[in-house]
Amino acid sequence: MKMIKKMLALSLSAVMAAACLASCGNGDSSKTESGADGGTEGSSDKTIVIGGSGPLTGGAAQYGVGVKNAVELAIKDVNASGELGDIKLSLAFEDDEADPADKAVNAYNTLKDKGMDIMVGTVTTGSCLAVIDQTKADNIFQLTPSASAQDVIRNDNCFQVCFTDPNQGKASADYIADKNVAKKIAIIYDSSDAYSSGIYNTFKSEASAKGLEVVSEGAFTKDSKTDFSAQIADAKNKGAELVFLPIYYTEASLILSQSKSADYKPIFFGCDGLDGILSVENFDTTLAEGVMLLTPFAADAEDEATKKFVADYKAAYNETPNQFAADAYDCVKIIAKLIKQEGITADMSASEMCDKLKAAISNNFSFDGLTGTGMTWTADGAVSKNPKAVVIKNGSYSALQ
Repeated sequence: MKMIKKMLALSLSAVMAAACLASCGNGDSSKTESGADGGTEGSSDKTIVIGGSGPLTGGAAQYGVGVKNAVELAIKDVNASGELGDIKLSLAFEDDEADPADKAVNAYNTLKDKGMDIMVGTVTTGSCLAVIDQTKADNIFQLTPSASAQDVIRNDNCFQVCFTDPNQGKASADYIADKNVAKKIAIIYDSSDAYSSGIYNTFKSEASAKGLEVVSEGAFTKDSKTDFSAQIADAKNKGAELVFLPIYYTEASLILSQSKSADYKPIFFGCDGLDGILSVENFDTTLAEGVMLLTPFAADAEDEATKKFVADYKAAYNETPNQFAADAYDCVKIIAKLIKQEGITADMSASEMCDKLKAAISNNFSFDGLTGTGMTWTADGAVSKNPKAVVIKNGSYSALQ
């Protein structure tokens, strides 16, 4: 009897082991191929899964939706071109609501469960900071289109396509001074946010070096970001000709509305966080007329690549792409070029892919995209490219010289 039980146990163990091998394989059986809507169409051992997370709902949804849409569009273009041979890219994307406390980490773990090989994202800085140490521990290559804090790239597996916060602050002060836009400056910033504080600190230092006078500094926090009357009154009373807004578009729309109520009409100048202000629900977009910002992308640019991207994006999503979308499109195209250059195949582990990608991108790699020509990266993960100045004119973004 004992012998029969032993033989049955051995047989059961063999069956379980075979099932485990069949289900685990080289990890490809967990990969899913995303359609145009991000849904699952099936699995393929020739598929490399691009994972991403960002806010698809909530106050920062303009960023996340733009990134997701553009990544889908880029993946479709790469697959249709056949540039990767029989390898196809697919997308797994999760809504993290720009919530670094819980949802960003949950989104990342879900993406791993879906077989993510390479990560585009996360979209916002706070969420990115919440997962970068996990992507490092898992050795997953991470290329973010829009998380701009310097700490985002403190690990060697994470790279940026967007400008770092210090670069945005310096470039903004340089533009205002060099173009003689204004002399007396007020700053309204979110002291509880890494993105806003990072830009503020560098802007203030560079403004002083450039001879600009910062006459008013108005801080707010995530718990006090609806009433800006005190900051506006201080800027107005101290004669600020320009208000620098290194913040996101939701808060900026409130500042513009409340400035009108206070009969205060300075020049407003921001960074990439203001891109999306024209789409804020119930916001009077005429108040944004004349707002200036630095961005790597202008949708009205006349180069053929931009015109095609804007036309394709409008056809697919019935709206004009913002710079977050453009950066995200570049992310996928950069990854595709690196995959081809390095001979990466779908049967490699995510860790093997990461080792190849992070070594290649900082080794004389260059890319011409929508958001810059001759873009290069150093081993520290930061991108080198030139910003563009745009102004909101007649309800749309127009490039400035």
